[in-house]
Amino acid sequence: MLHVANSADYPLLWQEKSLKFREKAQQDERLEADIAYGALPRNHYDLFFPVNKKDKKNQSIKGLVVYVHGGYWMKLDKSYSSYLASGALAHGYAVAVVSYTLCPDALIGDIVREVAIAIHHAAQKINGPVYLVGHSAGGQIVGRMITKTSPLEVKTQQRIKNTVSISGLSDLRPLMKTQMNAVLRLDDDQAYTESPALLEPVSGAKLTTWVGGAELPEFIRQSALHANVWRGFDCDTYSVGEAGKHHLNIIDGLSDPEHILIKTLLEIA
Repeated sequence: MLHVANSADYPLLWQEKSLKFREKAQQDERLEADIAYGALPRNHYDLFFPVNKKDKKNQSIKGLVVYVHGGYWMKLDKSYSSYLASGALAHGYAVAVVSYTLCPDALIGDIVREVAIAIHHAAQKINGPVYLVGHSAGGQIVGRMITKTSPLEVKTQQRIKNTVSISGLSDLRPLMKTQMNAVLRLDDDQAYTESPALLEPVSGAKLTTWVGGAELPEFIRQSALHANVWRGFDCDTYSVGEAGKHHLNIIDGLSDPEHILIKTLLEIA
């Protein structure tokens, strides 16, 4: 992200804010950390609870938000994203922040299947509607969850009320021409089967593609592409451009309970 000034500082800042956020959540007994959803080393998620936390059948929690991080399927983990849970928590939702195996140890299709298992696992712990949000590569992953070829359990998929893809990558074919494909190992088949914009959404799905006005042109193009293609199907699809935001600060709206991004995700007027 060389087009963003001081881009190398952002991951360090995310980690710092997330560490403080997790420590406070643990002190308040509002964090169930490192929940295993599979056998692989990175198959874990953190589950944060709102202040009015109650057990599964005891209600009070309004539903579940699942956040999937970016990093081009090659970088980062849940420890960089904890602080982003604060917006949804303030509105009474539990939030799962997911880690997954990175490329080249996994193909993108493998990652999609891992995250589907994580979403289903977390959804068994929390009643109510499920909201999905992902950034960059995470946007591709959450977009796949509401397609007809999704690996997500049908009963969990049917609970998804809204999905927001932030700066999402919806068409993977151009990545085959980049140097990073030495790590991603995309081929024609995988590029088609894992590109949300090339797939059909499930009937009744709801998607918002969210992109910054100061993003690279390719992210803006891919965001518009996803929304435009899916408007031709039986789903509610919206596209939002947030003025002045770039690829590394656009996610911060999730941490602010009053920001239009978190309100859009949770469908709060």
